[in-house]
Amino acid sequence: MSENTTTKPQGLRKTRVGVVTSTKMDKTIVVEYVARVPHPKFKKIVKKSKKFYAHDENDTAKVGDKVRIVETRPLSRLKRWELVEVINH
Repeated sequence: MSENTTTKPQGLRKTRVGVVTSTKMDKTIVVEYVARVPHPKFKKIVKKSKKFYAHDENDTAKVGDKVRIVETRPLSRLKRWELVEVINH
């Protein structure tokens, strides 16, 4: 066995695109993500929505903006996502 120090590559982080629904907290935004998935039994496409709490360091996002968020380490009890970019204003 060789003695080289190789580190395990970090897995790909999940990214989501959603709409900002709340900016009332300091440095935190609430993003609603809507996924179109097939129903398990009937196979009809249905919309499934989920809210994510994301870290917004500079408070750049506003309500109604389309944003891209990425998975990160836990920042608080609910925050596990971070704002990457604001797509639309």
